[in-house]
Amino acid sequence: MEEKTFYQRIEGLFENMVGAALKIYGHPLTFIAALILVIFFLIKGADNYTNLRDLVRDIILCISFLSFFIIQRAVNKSTAAINLKMNELIASHDKANNELLTIDEKTETELEELANQHKDATTISSQNNSPQ
Repeated sequence: MEEKTFYQRIEGLFENMVGAALKIYGHPLTFIAALILVIFFLIKGADNYTNLRDLVRDIILCISFLSFFIIQRAVNKSTAAINLKMNELIASHDKANNELLTIDEKTETELEELANQHKDATTISSQNNSPQ
């Protein structure tokens, strides 16, 4: 096994941090904490609103803030479902490349390398299948 370069180690660390952040942002307890924060913000600032426009602006801002957590949860769920379905399809096909089962754990650079390999394989396959 090759030793990873400094860039590959940094990229792997970044990928791990992104994965952790996505799990945290999509967690129900994070949404509840954000909701409590929004309620506290609105109650604490209720005395400082001099006109209706400021209140409406802050309410819209709070709704947008909470929507981020809801959307992240939905994306996490959809992504997990798609990954499970794809893994099942790959595992059930005899000629499939089983390396693709763990594709979501790869870094962006590794994904680009795999994409280039598949592009090259597709080009070779289409050249072999074309009428002479």
